[in-house]
Amino acid sequence: MDWINDNLYFARALATALLLAPLCALLGVFVTARRMSFFSDTIAHSALAGVALGFWFGFSEPTVPMVVFSLGVALAILWLKETTALLTDTIMALLLSGSVALALLIRSQMKGFRAQFDAYLFGDIQAVSDGEIALAAVLCALIGGAVFWKLNSLTLLAAHEDLAHVAGVRVYWLNYLFVAVLTVTVSLSIRLLGVMLVTALIIIPTASARNIARSLRQQILLAIGLGVVSAIGGVVLTDRYDLPAGPTIVLTAIGTFLITWICAQMGWTNGRSPASRRSRA
Repeated sequence: MDWINDNLYFARALATALLLAPLCALLGVFVTARRMSFFSDTIAHSALAGVALGFWFGFSEPTVPMVVFSLGVALAILWLKETTALLTDTIMALLLSGSVALALLIRSQMKGFRAQFDAYLFGDIQAVSDGEIALAAVLCALIGGAVFWKLNSLTLLAAHEDLAHVAGVRVYWLNYLFVAVLTVTVSLSIRLLGVMLVTALIIIPTASARNIARSLRQQILLAIGLGVVSAIGGVVLTDRYDLPAGPTIVLTAIGTFLITWICAQMGWTNGRSPASRRSRA
């Protein structure tokens, strides 16, 4: 019976990795291109307050309040950016610190949910429920399909927002749509890595792909592939050696980054030597 349960937990963890890793990597291409890494980090930490509020109000599974609170923070960032003279990074730092402070304040008053709360903080991929896997599958299909549907517009928006506007892209609504999609993805990925490390699954595979890609299409495909390799490799190592899932997945992703960086430095990816690439730059 223990063997069956262990394999069930491993299968759930693997399914979650296969669903969320490629989605995070796909979004990461546009996150890094638009320099929104700090935004995704802010959303991840803000989600912690949603988790705390969910447990505080009696939710046995705080996924819904977590996503709702994260969307509220994302909209607040955009609204404050448009209506105040504050710099974007100042707004995000303000909301990040406020959300974390609220989460820790609520945690200090909770007695029976601290273990569950800490699972969201540090990640517990083996605790993912069947319902969360089903939700991740639906969102992976919907969000992945939406991104590929709007791929040209998102690419133009990432390259030059004014040019996208001139080309007829509805920049205002596309910005809000992308922020909403990114927020939901980050919130759901917290189960995989935890609040502290979830941004890594978005940023690191994209950075690895950028080392060796020669076009945006290659970068997208490589980022997705490297994200899957990192997540699956981390899950396998977690299960085999009884390691914490979040740090193991992140360090596996760092390993893939180092491999692609070495390949780029050695000139194995595009036929040019490092010196020629530097002189060309």
